[in-house]
Amino acid sequence: MEEDREMIVLYDEEDNECRFEVMAVLDVDEDRYAILMPEENDGGDDEAYVLRVEQDENGEDILVGVDDDKELDNVVEAYEELARQQNN
Repeated sequence: MEEDREMIVLYDEEDNECRFEVMAVLDVDEDRYAILMPEENDGGDDEAYVLRVEQDENGEDILVGVDDDKELDNVVEAYEELARQQNN
C-alpha cells in the first residue's frame, strides 16, 4: 500500500502540468527551502529540485530556483543531514 505523500503541481514554461512529491521543507540560515522529486522519473534519475520559498506581494508562498552554487550546496548538505537523522 502506498503511503500518503504530499504532492504539489507546478507548471513549466509551456504551461504543462508537472507533479512533484515534497520530500522535505527545511530552514537553512534565514531562508526556507522545498526539496521536490518529480512524480514521474522516466530515466530512473533520482535528481531532486531545490527551490527557495519566498512570498509574493500578496504574502502567498512562491517557489524560486536557486542559482547560487554555495547556497545550493548548503541546502543539499542540510537535507542530507536531515535524511541521515531520519534513517537512524
